[in-house]
Amino acid sequence: MYVAVKGGERAIENAHAWLAEARRGDPAVPELSVDQIREQLTLAVNRVMAEGSLFDPDLAALAIKQARGDLIEAIFLIRAYRTTLPRFGASLPVDTTRMEIARRVSATFKDLPGGQVLGPTFDYTHRLLDFALAAEGEAPPAAPQAEAQPDAVPHVMGLLDKDGLIEPAPMGTGDPADLTRAPLELPADRALRLQALTRGDEGFLLSLAYSTQRGYGRTHAFVGELRIGRVAVEFDLAELGFAVEIGAIEVTECETVNQFKGSASEPAQFTRGYGLVFGQSERKALAVSLVDRSLRWKDLGEDFVGAPAQDEEFVLAHADNVQATGFLEHIKLPHYVDFQAELELIRRLRSEAMQGRAAE
Repeated sequence: MYVAVKGGERAIENAHAWLAEARRGDPAVPELSVDQIREQLTLAVNRVMAEGSLFDPDLAALAIKQARGDLIEAIFLIRAYRTTLPRFGASLPVDTTRMEIARRVSATFKDLPGGQVLGPTFDYTHRLLDFALAAEGEAPPAAPQAEAQPDAVPHVMGLLDKDGLIEPAPMGTGDPADLTRAPLELPADRALRLQALTRGDEGFLLSLAYSTQRGYGRTHAFVGELRIGRVAVEFDLAELGFAVEIGAIEVTECETVNQFKGSASEPAQFTRGYGLVFGQSERKALAVSLVDRSLRWKDLGEDFVGAPAQDEEFVLAHADNVQATGFLEHIKLPHYVDFQAELELIRRLRSEAMQGRAAE
């Protein structure tokens, strides 16, 4: 440990106290509660849960409050807390066809079995500041009448699948690796890639997905279906011999339809991109599905054109915002010894160069 750090213990304690004061803000303003964050900043809460790999809205809201709204710091807090939790087993794969749907849209088919549901979305709002929210607050809206939903709402991809117009859904073999318990190894199979993308930084994945649309990855995608809602989580109990439902979580699922010209062994057909994320996180789910499709170039026999979104090592090694933050921000910490060594080297090189010029 650096002597300067040891000697600065009192300064660090004072910095913590100052941080707490800055987090509270003006004492004359009512303190923001965890419940308010959970209920009114739900999209921020959803991002923290998704990238923190822990579905718990209360803890995510607490982390956002503790982090003063810094979502990456909140994600760091959630991941750290997650490591302290016991693990009892793995749930069964969620069945998204039985989702209790809050939003479901398709850009490929207008009339869908089960219908399109716009749900809560900014897609059709005017991007104008609503100053009434600041002056008067927001009146509770009248609750719409919920329509009865069928027990199962089939995926849009099934319409294309029936006619053989889209590739079969890629199926993994064996139990997928768990990225939260073992370090990432490359090359990664698709299940591991999707885990890394799901908990990757939304902004980074958004930029990569955007790059694929601009030609860096040769994917021209349509949103086959985007659905948001609650799905049951089931756990298989060996003592009972059957699975029991232990709760429900909100997820966003996105499937994209992508062009594919075919190959010597495969007929022309559409291909798939996929993303599944905790909470209402449709921008993230859409970005994941686009990057997923770009990373599948080798599986589909396509050429590598050098696009960033095609480079598995580049994408997966840089998508994690907690790792990126740690590596970036550690350079703020004392590096006095290292810098003195560099400084001495530069001085010696300059001195040797001046002596050489003088000798000439």
